[in-house]
Amino acid sequence: MATATTGAPLAGVSIRLRDKLREFQDTWSPKVIAGLNDYRVKLAKLDGEFVWHDHPDTDELFLCVEGEFEMHYRDRVERVTEGELVVVPRGVEHKPVARDYCAVLLIEPAGLVNTGDAGGDLTAPVDEWL
Repeated sequence: MATATTGAPLAGVSIRLRDKLREFQDTWSPKVIAGLNDYRVKLAKLDGEFVWHDHPDTDELFLCVEGEFEMHYRDRVERVTEGELVVVPRGVEHKPVARDYCAVLLIEPAGLVNTGDAGGDLTAPVDEWL
């Protein structure tokens, strides 16, 4: 696929999610595959438990593209399977948990830190393009 010098795909070029998923192995480190206005479309591989965190100023969309995961909230757990999505509302504390490997597509604003203000070892580089 042709890309612009910034690493961003050229407009109007199709992106094969499975091919993009083969380009990286690390978990909990979202990779940008497209831009949409001021948003980023990202792929991430999940395995194990993430950290409790929130994003006070934005919602966050998780679409499960392979496997399944659980979205933990302080008052409940939602199971998300392949082909399903969940939108975490702004300011809601959450923690994704994948009992086995899974892959998700994320839509979130450019510049969003994956761990919010929680920080820690699972904080990924911001807006890292594939």
